[in-house]
Amino acid sequence: MTDIQDLVEQYPAVQTGLALIALALTALIANFIVKALLLRGLNRLLSLTSFGRDPEVSRHRVIERLANATPAIVISAGILLVPGLPAAAVIVIRNVANAFTIITVALAMGGALNVLDALYRRRPEARLKPIKGYLQVAKIVIYTIAAILVIATLIDRSPIILLSGLGAITAVLILVFQDTLLSLVAGIQISSTDMVRVGDWITVPGQDADGDVIEIALHTVKVQNFDKTVTTVPIRKLVTDPFRNWRAMQESGGRRIKRSLLIDQSSIRFLTPDELTRLSSFVLLKDYLGRKAQEIAEWNAALGEAASVPANTRRATNIGTFRMYVQSYLRAHPNVHQGMTVMVRQLEPEPQGLPLEIYCFANTVVWVEFEAIQADIFDHLLAILPEFGLRVFQEPSGADMRDFARLIPFAG
Repeated sequence: MTDIQDLVEQYPAVQTGLALIALALTALIANFIVKALLLRGLNRLLSLTSFGRDPEVSRHRVIERLANATPAIVISAGILLVPGLPAAAVIVIRNVANAFTIITVALAMGGALNVLDALYRRRPEARLKPIKGYLQVAKIVIYTIAAILVIATLIDRSPIILLSGLGAITAVLILVFQDTLLSLVAGIQISSTDMVRVGDWITVPGQDADGDVIEIALHTVKVQNFDKTVTTVPIRKLVTDPFRNWRAMQESGGRRIKRSLLIDQSSIRFLTPDELTRLSSFVLLKDYLGRKAQEIAEWNAALGEAASVPANTRRATNIGTFRMYVQSYLRAHPNVHQGMTVMVRQLEPEPQGLPLEIYCFANTVVWVEFEAIQADIFDHLLAILPEFGLRVFQEPSGADMRDFARLIPFAG
């Protein structure tokens, strides 16, 4: 034992090396104790609670990251006890250990914010008020402060000195973080005005986005389109550019049907008495034609001798009667929302015909059901149109041209 003491006293470097080995072993033992004993015991205690059994807590490894700071803390405190080390080496090792501790704590805090976001998204109000953007801002602040502290620790200077120099580069920082600042302001506006929520169906022209919002983050909004692709839209675009949010339609319980039938204008005419009698047998027209016949009869009777000229009299038209039939049909349809606008109107005539627009609302917002209801309505209207002596306009096809050619006598 005396020989070892003499050797150590004779060679100070040996003493320094043994002290460093002892410090390293102490750091490893401390790391083992914290992770194998304390950390395992803490996890076992947490597993007794619903919070501890949550997979999100273990996935982000918050406690494990904090435990990684133990060896650095031991080295930072114990390096001062190592004899024979140059002062510069002590400062460097201690500063590096402290910087590692700061980084580890910052990563642990970032993981804790991720856990908070994951747990918050399970709450019902999370869809209305997402906090992911705010948590991302908090992480940026944490990492920025950690970076300043790490730099100040490595150069062995007070962080106040670094902060005092930030005033000179404020313009540069604003330029570098311009997108982040704009996105933060846009996120606050969207959240405060309730413009967009997770789950909303939005359409953003120019961004190829038409689908459901699945995530609102600091910089972007993710939209899952109906073809299952995902479009990432810069969040500030939802503030600066127009977009359509279909939430009000979904909450109203009705989805609009707005489509026209192009009526061939050459098929529009007055109805004959026989046609009026036949159409009066339609349940949806019986009351209307009865009132209309009485109204027309009273009007024509008041004309006196002028009624002998057909042009002076009022007569029912096939287009007007068909329009009232469609109106009654929509009012009686079980899948048309009767609490919303139901209207059949004529639009301005076009070269392709007279547009007869059907404007109403289906009593569902489910896409597949809505399309089925709309198709069912127009299936019926197209099929019953000839009953009124009307035709739908259609561009001549190749088959039409061949039939027309057959009617022309061959001159040869």
